[in-house]
Amino acid sequence: MATAPDNPDNALRGVQIAVLAKAPIAGLVKTRLIPALGARGAARLQRALTRGALRCALEAQLGPVTLWCAPRADHGFFRALRRTTGVRCLVQSSGDLGQRMHTAFRLHCLDGPVLLIGTDCPALRPAHLHAAARALVDGDDAVFYPADDGGYVLVGLRRPQPALFSAMPWSTPEVMSVTRARARAAGLRWREMERLWDVDRPADLVRLQTLSAGDDMQRLQVTVP
Repeated sequence: MATAPDNPDNALRGVQIAVLAKAPIAGLVKTRLIPALGARGAARLQRALTRGALRCALEAQLGPVTLWCAPRADHGFFRALRRTTGVRCLVQSSGDLGQRMHTAFRLHCLDGPVLLIGTDCPALRPAHLHAAARALVDGDDAVFYPADDGGYVLVGLRRPQPALFSAMPWSTPEVMSVTRARARAAGLRWREMERLWDVDRPADLVRLQTLSAGDDMQRLQVTVP
């Protein structure tokens, strides 16, 4: 994949980035990884992944980056991120994942295209964000980075598309296929990029450990047993 330019052009600087994140509370985050890491280990991983996702978003040097926090924005972890990065922190809306995602798009798209990411994809790089931003700037209505598990790790929109998020079978292998069908029914022009992977189940920790062969795991500051 091409390396992201050091100085994105002005058009790309108009593409905002929204990051959805949960506070690293032991027992409440990465619950499917607790059998492998323990509750505290899973919380540490959540902390590291969130820092990594936010770092990626900021290093892309696109438009403003906003951190959407759950369950509240005044958690000490989020306060520290706001203090050290200057990023704006907002509270995620109530409702299921789709409602929370749609709310972020509804509020942000007033100011231009938006890329929305979570914190579960350590393979995501600034170059991926640049490619997705370019797709929106070039006229695509939507852009996705599909995930190996059938979902997606990034969705970008030029304007809110509530049909993509309402009554979706979240956390199932059907998410991306249903999303395609709905995008087609809505007459959207969309682009799908390369498949990436996220860290959600114990088997995913093997990939995360492999990633440690480079600098990435050191930057994430997490040890995988």
